Amino acid sequence: MAQLVPVEHTFNSREEAAVAIADRIAVLLEARLANETHATIVVSGGTTPGQCFDALSRKPIEWQGVKVVLSDERWVPSDHDDSNEKLVRDALLINMAAVAAILTIYDPGRSVAERCESLQGAYPGNGFACCMLGMGDDGHFASLFPDADRLADGLDPDSQLFYIPVRTTASPHVRVSMTLGALLRSDEIVLLFFGDDKFGVYEQAKSFDSDYPVAKLLAQQRTPVHVYWAP
Repeated sequence: MAQLVPVEHTFNSREEAAVAIADRIAVLLEARLANETHATIVVSGGTTPGQCFDALSRKPIEWQGVKVVLSDERWVPSDHDDSNEKLVRDALLINMAAVAAILTIYDPGRSVAERCESLQGAYPGNGFACCMLGMGDDGHFASLFPDADRLADGLDPDSQLFYIPVRTTASPHVRVSMTLGALLRSDEIVLLFFGDDKFGVYEQAKSFDSDYPVAKLLAQQRTPVHVYWAP
């Protein structure tokens, strides 16, 4: 079997990269929906995917059959300015995508650990059509930061856990993160990041002895990874 290596797509502008990712996600969703009544995609928060969300929201997909789940979330109410769910609702679940569903993570009636346990039942049995992830300057993806208190659990490719609680000095909020094991149950993973500094981190993460969390994602041999980058 041929070794899986990241497929790199480089663009002259961030807008071009964002549109290209939106096109790719649309293809993957349509492939699922051609044979199934429902499809699930994973998306990240932050500022990087904004243009991608806008372009994707305008795609003529059967959005009523699509469910969106978050790669990670801060433990704050879904109307909080720091909530990734709020960002996705405002930036993606608009236009033609307004009828898509989203999985809410925050639950004020449970502790973060209890909520993660309850979310095990929300995992789609057929996996994900696509996971769209970003990458930080420290090589983190989802909320799997280098100093995360459960980093080993989060980066275990054999993990059967959907979400885990995460505490990191990079955030004032407790976070909930998908595990690498869950993310790999996807038809394809697309990794979007911008700028020369992050490209340098990515290049180092491709090394077999890299300590960056994203190195585990790039080295795994289960799910194709496509990298989208612009200066």
